[in-house]
Amino acid sequence: MRVWHALWLQRIDAKIQALQQLQAEEAHGHRSRPRPPEWIVELGLGVGRPPVQVHGGDCHMAGKRRRPVDRDEARRLLAAGLHACTHCQPAAVLGILDLSRPPGPALSTRRGALTERLYRPVPMLRPRRYAHRQEQDPRR
Repeated sequence: MRVWHALWLQRIDAKIQALQQLQAEEAHGHRSRPRPPEWIVELGLGVGRPPVQVHGGDCHMAGKRRRPVDRDEARRLLAAGLHACTHCQPAAVLGILDLSRPPGPALSTRRGALTERLYRPVPMLRPRRYAHRQEQDPRR
């Protein structure tokens, strides 16, 4: 019995040591992880990959093709007419408020047409399963 319990104690001690090693490695990984960039530029497709949209560094809507930029470059790109993300709104965070565009009449017209199409009453149709029987049997 003593040998059996000694073997189990060795296994338990080895498992505890392995878990402590794993926790120490995870803590080191979290400490040495680079900080996310403050601003991101989403890049397009094709030759030269032109910038498409400016995002905050932690925006979940940024695509996979991206590169980090600093605050000044993000402001310069937004001022040059690059689109800002509608979710993280980097233009508002950077203090560029003149880029906001009010919705034009085309957008409101489209919304009205869409609402009208969605809520239009649908005419009820009779099932045509037994139409051939009614034509054959005049008693009905």
